[in-house]
Amino acid sequence: MAKGFPREFFWGTATAAYQIEGADSEDGKAPSIWTSFSHQPGRIFNGHTGDVACDHYHRFEEDIALMAELGVNAYRFSISWPRVLPEGRGSVNQTGMDFYRSLVDRLLENRITPFITLYHWDLPLALQDRIGGWESEDIDQYFGDYAAAMFRALGDRVKYWITLNEPFCSSFNAYGWGEFAPGEQNLKKAFLVAHHLLRAHGEATARFRELIPDGKVGLVNVASWIEPASENGEDIQTAFIVNQLNNDWFFLPVLTGKYPEEAAQFVRGLGLLPVFDPQEMNRIAKKPDFWGINYYTRHRMKMDMSHPMFFTFLPPELETTECGWEIYPQGLTAFLKMAQEKYGNIPMFITENGMADKDVLMNGVVADEKRIAYIKSHIEAVQRAMAGGADVRGYFVWSLMDNFEWAQGYSKRFGLVYIDYEKNLERVKKDSYYYYKNFLAL
Repeated sequence: MAKGFPREFFWGTATAAYQIEGADSEDGKAPSIWTSFSHQPGRIFNGHTGDVACDHYHRFEEDIALMAELGVNAYRFSISWPRVLPEGRGSVNQTGMDFYRSLVDRLLENRITPFITLYHWDLPLALQDRIGGWESEDIDQYFGDYAAAMFRALGDRVKYWITLNEPFCSSFNAYGWGEFAPGEQNLKKAFLVAHHLLRAHGEATARFRELIPDGKVGLVNVASWIEPASENGEDIQTAFIVNQLNNDWFFLPVLTGKYPEEAAQFVRGLGLLPVFDPQEMNRIAKKPDFWGINYYTRHRMKMDMSHPMFFTFLPPELETTECGWEIYPQGLTAFLKMAQEKYGNIPMFITENGMADKDVLMNGVVADEKRIAYIKSHIEAVQRAMAGGADVRGYFVWSLMDNFEWAQGYSKRFGLVYIDYEKNLERVKKDSYYYYKNFLAL
């Protein structure tokens, strides 16, 4: 499989529950914060919601058949917390749990290793309303109970688990910039939520060690490559701080029990650092078995005293995706080398990598050559990092299929498989699907 890579390397695709499942109020599933957020006018492009999405809940066997034909040996997906625990805690919704049991069983029957993400942003709305969601001091215990219930239900068959997907986004995008659910704009809350997310990782990891001692548990971060806009000392320092805030803030505490010193001092100076007992950091410091790296782009940073955080992102200078993200595969190589040196030389998986393209279905064909070039160049970037000693164990394309792209709704397409939203959600294999299939068959 895939010439030039180790035989045991994992090749896969990735999805998230709210983005593909649909059936958002069926079979005992309760609403999530994204159910509520997407139904608020003006929040999502054209008023789109995840109510139906790709209808994966009813069509998962068809989607697994697509994966089997593709030739992947791994699939990363998330569990919808409110589908299995509608109140966030307490009684398990057996119908929802049965869906994930069936999904796992079919994957294993097709020799596809499941990688489960516990939290990909769809917090039960009941917890948001009742305790304040991720702002609550007790949320890590709720998350720990949920995690333990999933470990008990599926841990005999699933050995690779991810606690959180991109805590940077579910703290800063959700509470700082207001772009994601629950849509607040309060940086002080954002840093508090980030702290509580890390505590939740620690709690879930501790429970994992007890319940699945033969498994592997990791944390997934969005890993942007950060560069200064110029050789100006102020820009260099700005990029250094932003790298600590974007990357180190979520990698280092689980290793060292400490936030990065310079960034922590910076945040404290702004009056944004949460107040916590230093002993709390011991609960966070639960070393993962692997890092999940979600890589899409690089950011060039410039000091900007008019910004609340005193920095700004420069516009891309190279070719971009349909999301406006710069295509910069060399940033992935550079990040993996940095992670190897800085984050404990822990095994890594590229848990998301892909791009939104202007996909057009013509005569049953989607000719997405740009996505093919993107995937090819980023796989080569991984290979270069591995040649330099980076311990990378797998690569997952984002995404298996077009889906609900959060605030962008269905306007951005990331999939290897085209979803025809106008024609009964028909699945159409794009040219990139066939490229990836042929690559894996080498």
